[in-house]
Amino acid sequence: MSETDGWRRLSGRMLVIHPIQELLRAWPVLVGLVFAGTAGGQGSWWSLTGTIAVVAAGMLRWFTTTYRISAEQVQVRRGLFRRQLLTVPRDRIRTVDVTANLLHRSLGLAKVEVGTGRTDRKDEAVKLDALHVAEATRLRAELLHRAPARRETAREDATREDTAREETAAPHEALLASVPAAWVRYGPFTLTGLVTVGVIAGVFGRAVNEAHLDPGRLGPVSELLDRWENAGLPAEIAVLVAVLVVAVAVASTLGYVLAFYGFRLTRNALGTVHVSRGLITTRSITIEERRLHGVEISEPLLLRAVRGARCLAITTGLRVGRGAERGGSLLLPPAPRAEAERVGALVLGRTAPVTAPLTAHGPRATRRRHTRAVGLAALAVATCLVLSWAAGLPAWVWRLSLVLPPVAAFLAWDRARSLGHALIEATLVSRRGSLVRRRSALACEGIIGWNLRRSFFQRRAGLATLVATTAAGRQRIDVQDVPLGEALRLADEALPGLLTPFLDADGRDV
Repeated sequence: MSETDGWRRLSGRMLVIHPIQELLRAWPVLVGLVFAGTAGGQGSWWSLTGTIAVVAAGMLRWFTTTYRISAEQVQVRRGLFRRQLLTVPRDRIRTVDVTANLLHRSLGLAKVEVGTGRTDRKDEAVKLDALHVAEATRLRAELLHRAPARRETAREDATREDTAREETAAPHEALLASVPAAWVRYGPFTLTGLVTVGVIAGVFGRAVNEAHLDPGRLGPVSELLDRWENAGLPAEIAVLVAVLVVAVAVASTLGYVLAFYGFRLTRNALGTVHVSRGLITTRSITIEERRLHGVEISEPLLLRAVRGARCLAITTGLRVGRGAERGGSLLLPPAPRAEAERVGALVLGRTAPVTAPLTAHGPRATRRRHTRAVGLAALAVATCLVLSWAAGLPAWVWRLSLVLPPVAAFLAWDRARSLGHALIEATLVSRRGSLVRRRSALACEGIIGWNLRRSFFQRRAGLATLVATTAAGRQRIDVQDVPLGEALRLADEALPGLLTPFLDADGRDV
């Protein structure tokens, strides 16, 4: 589109999808209206009125949303009673996320979300829900592959549009990774199904309560409950844990298939990395490589037990704090750790920061972790003993709490073993964590500042936490509990002279 284009509407097919989406969001309210109206004998009228209002609100979204893309800006205008005009400069666009759920796909539509480095803020997200698939694909290529904005003649504009159309039709991409069917074995170790099982149990329990049903009155269920209650407490706990483990494993595996079916990671010759995945809801994320400042190898505890890992992008323009999968920074789903390291090296452009051995943080950092973990566990055991003696707490509580110190000691040992750092090939590498071990490799050019933190106990131990601030990913990389002198040396070597004005003659912070 040229800068002379006027305001445009979303696809007219959204007049079908928007009302359905609003009905799905509002179903708890509609169910409540039915029950509220039933008490007065007007349940059908209440539900009909609520349904009409929701459908009207969904259709209103299409009539009140328009967008315009010029040579310099992307503008979205939306709202009726509270009118909003969101304007984003073209040169601030970092990523383009194209998604299509089952409803969108049935009508040949896709939702486009433009990443500007601030999409973690919901009210500033640039969303076009939705466009025709061909238009969404062409728009993605234009927004990310376009040269810096300038005033163009009609001939130049036509040539540019032809070029963008050719790129969309035949993108010259190199395949970096794909997900074979055998990797589904890592699904049960992600625990993503835990939330799904919880939501399903909550919805089922609420529905049973609203319908005034008692499942215990059903013959087979009643018989199972009787056997379970007569089995004793240890057997009840064992059965409950076994059922939960199986349910979570099945839900996690199903979620893995739905989210990562057809996963492909490719690199475009024009300087972008492209991720596409999904079975029912497809998702396509495109990231500018010049905005990709590093990678992270993430190893949750269960996934690490089967030598698995994930690879994440440290980049601007994607959501933070909502999970890697939802935020779009995932470069490789749970997979063999060697494969995650290979993909990280390909994306980063160098292998050493992902695989090279790291410098340990020494015995003081190890001692600090054991002191905190075992100390808190011992305090918990002592509290349970006091409550058992003074408040009549059941004896099994403090006996069970005796498990905490050895578990805490193991976690402390694992956290200390995970600590490490290095500065390799102009890349800051930091590893930390136990429940989720993370190895982050951040290019020094992506570091915008340092934060040196020292608590009271860290000062007593001569340690510090060096924080590299960045505009990408979680916006910080921590080098935890490193000796102070090593922290200062590391910061000065990565960005020479940046910390010098804040140090005294002996090299200490002032």
